[in-house]
Amino acid sequence: MTRQATDLLRTLIATPSVSRDENAAADVVEAFLRDHGVRTRRYANNIVALPERFVPGLPVLMLNSHIDTVRPAPSYSFDPFVPFEENGRLYGLGSNDAGASVVSLIAAFLRLRGENLPLNLLLALSAEEEVGGENGMRLLLPSLAADGIVPDMAIVGEPTGMQPAIAERGLVVLDCVTRGITGHAARPEGVNAIYRAIDDISLLRGFRFGNESETLGPVRISVTMIEAGRQHNVVPDECRWVADIRTTDAYSNEETVRILQEAVSCHSVLTPRSTRIRASVIDPGHPLVRAASEMGLTPFISLTTSDMSLMHGIPSLKIGPGDSARSHSADEFILIDEIEQAISLYPKLIRKCSNETLGQGF
Repeated sequence: MTRQATDLLRTLIATPSVSRDENAAADVVEAFLRDHGVRTRRYANNIVALPERFVPGLPVLMLNSHIDTVRPAPSYSFDPFVPFEENGRLYGLGSNDAGASVVSLIAAFLRLRGENLPLNLLLALSAEEEVGGENGMRLLLPSLAADGIVPDMAIVGEPTGMQPAIAERGLVVLDCVTRGITGHAARPEGVNAIYRAIDDISLLRGFRFGNESETLGPVRISVTMIEAGRQHNVVPDECRWVADIRTTDAYSNEETVRILQEAVSCHSVLTPRSTRIRASVIDPGHPLVRAASEMGLTPFISLTTSDMSLMHGIPSLKIGPGDSARSHSADEFILIDEIEQAISLYPKLIRKCSNETLGQGF
């Protein structure tokens, strides 16, 4: 199966699938699954594979990864869309993030779809993950629900070195505007918007929320951009700045925004770009976590976000071949051995999770 998986990965690398332009890659995946006798459904460029038997009443385990990629870095030393193998490495854009997870999960699904598991196995390969787009997971989950399919849990394929990530932070980006009063810089007039912004930025730098997540720790706040002024001799009456907020499960994203809006002065307005990328934390006693732990895997907290952040209310475990340090970098690669390991480990994890699910009467 490793050979089939790596051949499919080579085809995907050679098929450009930058976010919002995944149609050709979706065609490749859909054709591969149908050639293997799998029933598929397609929602935009999201591909869903159904088990041979879907049993109502049994829990649904969704196997998810994404088929889109970021744009290639300018510093690639080779054509990112021409895959090649060298010293046990398969090179090409999307090989590590997350093509290897895609093909390994497909292999696991093909191996297990005919087994009599105490759950329904669903393969869902999503689009627009890299941009959190409206035609990716945000479209896929409501579309499945409309067809009567609601996942109860999910394995999310991302490069984690085949160790299970049990949590990841959410994200809120705040566009902030602080107002002042303009004046001539040579005279003692006006109110400098930069100075007012500095006061509120300093407040956020040392801000502590009342509650703290047991798993993720405190909310992290970083001011990452600032802009003000039109010329050297005019006191600026407006200062624009951006705050990156890494949220936790201690507060909803909406609550986090409200608390910060109330904390700053009346001169600053904080506006969230979106609140949909939420923190994801799975209970340590969940069958997915118990299964991973019993296999000797080491749970950890992921520093990166994924489609887990859009699976609101669905317990999710992030695990896949590769190393996140290679993601979005030039000369991206995956080790063939990492794919082999994933193809071997995923079915074992799913079977063990099935037993745990049955034992807990899920």
